[in-house]
Amino acid sequence: MHVGVDIGGTFTDLVRFQDGQLHIHKLLSTPDDPARAMLAGLEAVTPGGLAALQQVSHGSTVATNAILERKGARTALLTTEGFRDLLFIGRQNRPDLYALQPTLPPPLIPRGWCYEVPERLDPTGVVLTPLDMTVLDRVLDAMQAEQIESVAVCFLYSYRNPAHEQAVKARMIERGLFTEAQIALSSEVLPEFREYERASTVALDAYVRPVMSRYLSRLETSLQTSPVHPHSGQGAAVAGLRIMKSDGGVISAARAREQAVQTALSGPAAGVIGAWHLARLAGFDRLLTMDIGGTSTDVALCPGAPLHRPESEIDGLPLRIRLLDIETIGAGGGSIARLDAGGALRVGPESAGAMPGPICYGRGGTQVTVSDANAVLGRLDAGHFLGGAMRLDAESARAAVTRLADQLGLPVERAAQGVIDIANANIDRALRRVSVARGHDPRGFTLMAFGGAGPLHACEVAERLSIPRVLIPRYPGVLCALGLLVADVRLDYSAAILQRVDDALAGRLGTALHDLTRRAEADLKREGIPDSARTLTASLEMRYQGQAYELSVPLSDTLAASDTHALVDRFHEAHERAYGHALHGRAVEVVTLRLVAVGLTEKPTFEAAPVAQLRPAIPLQQRADGTALYDRAALQPGDTLNGPALIFQLDSTTWLPAGWSARVDGYGNLVGESNPE
Repeated sequence: MHVGVDIGGTFTDLVRFQDGQLHIHKLLSTPDDPARAMLAGLEAVTPGGLAALQQVSHGSTVATNAILERKGARTALLTTEGFRDLLFIGRQNRPDLYALQPTLPPPLIPRGWCYEVPERLDPTGVVLTPLDMTVLDRVLDAMQAEQIESVAVCFLYSYRNPAHEQAVKARMIERGLFTEAQIALSSEVLPEFREYERASTVALDAYVRPVMSRYLSRLETSLQTSPVHPHSGQGAAVAGLRIMKSDGGVISAARAREQAVQTALSGPAAGVIGAWHLARLAGFDRLLTMDIGGTSTDVALCPGAPLHRPESEIDGLPLRIRLLDIETIGAGGGSIARLDAGGALRVGPESAGAMPGPICYGRGGTQVTVSDANAVLGRLDAGHFLGGAMRLDAESARAAVTRLADQLGLPVERAAQGVIDIANANIDRALRRVSVARGHDPRGFTLMAFGGAGPLHACEVAERLSIPRVLIPRYPGVLCALGLLVADVRLDYSAAILQRVDDALAGRLGTALHDLTRRAEADLKREGIPDSARTLTASLEMRYQGQAYELSVPLSDTLAASDTHALVDRFHEAHERAYGHALHGRAVEVVTLRLVAVGLTEKPTFEAAPVAQLRPAIPLQQRADGTALYDRAALQPGDTLNGPALIFQLDSTTWLPAGWSARVDGYGNLVGESNPE
């Protein structure tokens, strides 16, 4: 039995796959202890109790919250003598160009816990100054006195030669001050150049490792069961627990402890993976995804495949890890509507969250939210929310929106529609940033909407962008949890090269690729992936000599690392595609070798039902305003609907406006299309 669990800001979603059937469950999150809602959901969704679980895949926000709330471990930074202020100096970028008094994020590690030790390498990794062990011991004594819980080690040029960092780690363990899991080495976390980004990433990793470790230990203690992984070598084992990474892959809990920073932006990743999996089955391969939850909206572009980017920021701190290219904004069902100092209506980014939540939830909320506006407009049916398990307080929501409408001097329905329009405009801008701003015409894509509130806004957002088609999966409100069931194990490796492309480069690339491949094969084995389910993909990050940033050039069977002339030609082609020109006379250099190791996992199988003919669906009832109400569970492949229509189900509600029609395809998806006049 395999269960996917996604913990959001408002709801915790679970999907169980057993005997070819999907079963879903949804309950309110417990922000004070996210594991509490997860365990309660697992108990509810698992027949026979937790002992019946074989595999749990989990999307965690623990690392993200620890960073945003500054509730990580007591972390120290150890660096080369003279560079203790590396994290404070940074790149000296101004986050807001025109701010007279710019506000910078508070330091992750206080300066008093930033230590330095004499040692120095040259840019090629040759030792200039040996590591001073006497000074190191004094520094370790100081860390012990400060009750430091974890250490980030980042020496200059250690990506070329990790010997000094490894010696520090060995000394810490020898003295019994820290365990291996409490020591993050930059040569292991990010063996690449760019000193500040490397230091920031390893500091983030060390900061969240103890927090993630404690969280996973609590989960594993609660998931005690019979052995499910014979290769683990344990007696009484824990149900296989995998954690979602920011790049859309999953890893074991043991590896998540060692690479906690890889989970820092994993929240939206599962949704994109699930959306892409289902969209391809339905025959759509050019996709814009829109995941609207209670707190935020996540959008992504998939022009033939999900896209990755090499770095991001979290609370203004550089995080250089591979992650899915997702844009997140503060617009969700719980986003608060208010008047600003000038009397203009604003929506978000502040959210009512799970407690107290929107007013219509009846949990003590007092501020108007997007969900309250939808309730006033009749787009949330009071008797069918959460499958009827949670009755909405539509009257209180209407009273609060009426007060807001009086301030605006508008009728209550117009004020509610204004709240929706502003939220949609915010989402519209985010979708334009990932499509139009990157040269993609959204009119050639399908908008896949999911999350609890995604289907409520899908058609109106699509109209703003002239997107002719929306795709609503069978279980939109729990698609992130489903994405966890279809995600593969994914491991990333890199090696710094920093060498001009010439005949001497081939041997070095071959050796580096061999070393990374050996590590990847060993790690995939530890993840329990059989040989037949492993795929390895290599690429090079290249640039013209003198450029500041790189382009990725894939290595394939037809493009070997030893064929340096073909490498240069392929880079010229990539540069011309990206920038419209190539500099054929300029020298080219390889900056980084990358290897992605994927372990294919067993996934739920979905069979399309035959659709012999289209037929009008029969509504449960017809409102006086002409809106037809449908139960999603009663719809069958081939059914058609015309707006205005409201389709409700346990995990979400879909709004089909006038001028739109929809059909149910063989997989149970709703395919909505605008009807041009």
